[in-house]
Amino acid sequence: MERIEEQFANLNIVKRSSGTTEPTYLLGIDASKTVQAEKESLIAVLCSNGSIRIYDKERLYILREFRGYPGLLNGVKFANSCDNIYSSCTDGTVKRWDARSASEKPVQLFKGYPSNIFISFDISCNDHVICAGTEKVDDDALLVFWDARINSQDLSTSKDPLGAYSETHSDDVTQVRFHPSNPNMVVSGSTDGLVNVFDISIDNEEDALVTTCNSVSSLSCVGWSGKDYKQIYCMTHDEGFCWWDLNHLDTDEPITRLNIQDVREVINVKGGILDYLVGGLYHEKMDKLFVVGGTNTGIIHLLSCTTAGLIHVTSLRGGHAATVRSFCWNMQDDSLLTGGEDAQLLLWKRGALDKTFTKKDSMKIASSVYQRVRVHSNDSYKKRKKQ
Repeated sequence: MERIEEQFANLNIVKRSSGTTEPTYLLGIDASKTVQAEKESLIAVLCSNGSIRIYDKERLYILREFRGYPGLLNGVKFANSCDNIYSSCTDGTVKRWDARSASEKPVQLFKGYPSNIFISFDISCNDHVICAGTEKVDDDALLVFWDARINSQDLSTSKDPLGAYSETHSDDVTQVRFHPSNPNMVVSGSTDGLVNVFDISIDNEEDALVTTCNSVSSLSCVGWSGKDYKQIYCMTHDEGFCWWDLNHLDTDEPITRLNIQDVREVINVKGGILDYLVGGLYHEKMDKLFVVGGTNTGIIHLLSCTTAGLIHVTSLRGGHAATVRSFCWNMQDDSLLTGGEDAQLLLWKRGALDKTFTKKDSMKIASSVYQRVRVHSNDSYKKRKKQ
């Protein structure tokens, strides 16, 4: 644990965003996965004003900004093979932009079915398939799929869906995450409390459903972890945490590794408190899953996941002045980007702290984003029986 504590405790702020005074929450961050000679590395940030800002990573200067008018954008993701960025939109589309283009117009629209309102999405690791989750409308909460491949023979700016899953969630689909290395595996989470794992190489929805886990509360975050990414985890809107091992689906071993209804009530944070959870971070080199949380005053807590519970590893102080809403960890250079309700984007790296960067005053505004908290059934999980 000393090595882990040292690695994260040595993170210091090396750059703070500049170029805007607009009081907006930074709700999501993703970094470009491509490296191009003589070109800056790009960062995409989802803002609460409905825009996506593109930053130069090293200077944290805003290069350009994209908007989703007339809808609001939800989520931000770079393609894995190029500098295209994607976001789902409440206008019933998923949009694709060229992050290096000065044009604010999307280069492609992935159109949903009538009445679709998309609030979550992801793109597969080979950039072939997009999946987006909808708000519940009438009795429908859908996972909608598109072919995302860029075809030079088909230059049309819009694409219709390949199809949709409609039977496995009964409420808003708040999270969609493809497997990091298997393009056919995807996990979804919903305010119905269910976490569903699918193998989309199988033709129909019923057979594609690998397993269903129940978090017993409204989902705010899902993700993959573990060796070969055969574990899944989730966080809830009332600060719960669940962790499951899919290796045990066909064994007599329980798949639940950890189930905490409210992390705030059980975590022991050295010299402080925990107000909320932000997300999960699986560190491949260490083969460890971490949970990122924080305080309403901007302190960031890093928690290590064990089957015995969550253990406080270290805290990052002196950066944000309000709730931290997003982060992005870079495995290549062990750097961390964080964004918060103080409208600040921070770059943390191991090394000496630059004394010119002082903690900025909070620009916190009244939130327009409402989190829903619901109580669901008491089943810890449900494994789909083999026919």
